[in-house]
Amino acid sequence: MNKNLLLALILALLFTACKQKPQQIVEAPSKAYYTCSMHPQVHEERPGNCPICGMKLIKVELTGTGGTSSDKITLTATQLQLAGIQTDTVRDENICNEKTLTGTVATNENTAAELSARIAGRVQQLFVRSVGEKISVGQPVYSIYSEDLQEAEKEYLLAKQQQKVLHNPDVDYDQLINAAENKLQLWGLSIAQIKNLAASGKVPATTTVLSKISGTVSEISIHEGDYVTEGMPILKTQTLNSLWVEAQLYASDAGSYKLNDRVTVSFPDLNGQVINGKVEFINPELSETSKIDLIRVNIPNPQGMIRPGMLAYISIGGNGAHSLAVPASAILTDSKGSKVWVKNADGSFSARMITTSSGNRSYVPVLSGLNPGAIVVTNGAYLLNSETIFKNGNDNMAGMKM
Repeated sequence: MNKNLLLALILALLFTACKQKPQQIVEAPSKAYYTCSMHPQVHEERPGNCPICGMKLIKVELTGTGGTSSDKITLTATQLQLAGIQTDTVRDENICNEKTLTGTVATNENTAAELSARIAGRVQQLFVRSVGEKISVGQPVYSIYSEDLQEAEKEYLLAKQQQKVLHNPDVDYDQLINAAENKLQLWGLSIAQIKNLAASGKVPATTTVLSKISGTVSEISIHEGDYVTEGMPILKTQTLNSLWVEAQLYASDAGSYKLNDRVTVSFPDLNGQVINGKVEFINPELSETSKIDLIRVNIPNPQGMIRPGMLAYISIGGNGAHSLAVPASAILTDSKGSKVWVKNADGSFSARMITTSSGNRSYVPVLSGLNPGAIVVTNGAYLLNSETIFKNGNDNMAGMKM
């Protein structure tokens, strides 16, 4: 009886153990938030669009394998692309305090040319109609009906006819013909047009006026049907292989520039392209109302990439001292000092406190905190800083290397 009872107890224990389910291991969910690359102060729990600018939010992981440690932040390749993270290498750069002016590209008036009417008449047809067209010497510009020009053409044909028919030894027909031909040339006819007139023997109803100048048309002063008088402007051209960059500066800064100074001019519309120029003019008089001065820089434009109206930056003083420097856009400054975000060898990012000195608009010298060759974040640093605050609270110095 005791054996049977013992056997029953053993079977009961085995049956109960088989029914027990194995305990499941529950992994702690990874923490993440969604933020905007343009507005890193936005922290959302779910994906969506930024409530400020409407851009798609990016996901930032806070924990988990390969996530962040107390002093490191790691982003995936997609996160880096969406956040617009850009980096640069710390190296020796020109840290001279450059003087920079904002200017505008203008046409070089020294290369301007103007075509004027040489005889009065009515414009029958206009062959150059648009500003920006390129014209060359000898190209038709407009046709004109001019009674005065027709009379001069008749005089020329009459002298040619009398030379053939009359043969009067007391008349110098060559002199008459040359005088009539010179008159036609002064009124705008070319040698070829005069020869065609002599060959046809007929005075045309209208005469085509050919261009005496070349360049890019910058202004057209007439329309079809207009009556023009002698000396009236017809059109104006510019040669765009040499341009001006004009800027305004305060009287206190005028001493930084002198005539014939070599300067650098950059163009944001051409991806920051930089070319060398020369100060050509500084207005000796200040504006009566604003008390500012005008400076004009002459720049070459052989390829025609630079166009009038473009924004330009004039910088002088670019040949100064060099020092270990960091791009100005990489520095974040608050009440506790200046810091940058450094890219580590494993691809993560760490904040680094640095000591800086005064530099220029582009680069700031680094006195301590960085070594040559370090890679710093130049764009997107605010996003990384925002994640640190979200992770460590308002103590944004936590985990930061000095």
